[in-house]
Amino acid sequence: QVQLVESGGGLVQAGGSLRLSCAASGNIFTINAMGWYRQAPGKQRDLVAVITSGGMTNYADSVKGRFTISRDNAKNTVYLQMNSLKPEDTAVYYCYANAVSSTLYRRTADYWGQGTQVTVSS
Repeated sequence: QVQLVESGGGLVQAGGSLRLSCAASGNIFTINAMGWYRQAPGKQRDLVAVITSGGMTNYADSVKGRFTISRDNAKNTVYLQMNSLKPEDTAVYYCYANAVSSTLYRRTADYWGQGTQVTVSS
């Protein structure tokens, strides 16, 4: 099993900043990619940012230039630095990982955290 635990969410004024953290633990052989998705009430869960094992990043158009994803491979942790926050960034943010489990089968699967609330007030 692989567990993802998010932290760093909260309430912030528009224009402010937050940093989200997500630590992966459990039966991990290797992590191929980690990232963040978000879901606002009544809307679908969409990609925010992802970073691969090779360091390639991908961002949603709506957050480019404002958010930065980074990683600490030694700690199996991914971060999302969110600057210039807007009310439309308000959502539950979910940590995501694509990982190979440390079993005899070495299976690759997607894993999700429980989510952390980010609320941006105007």
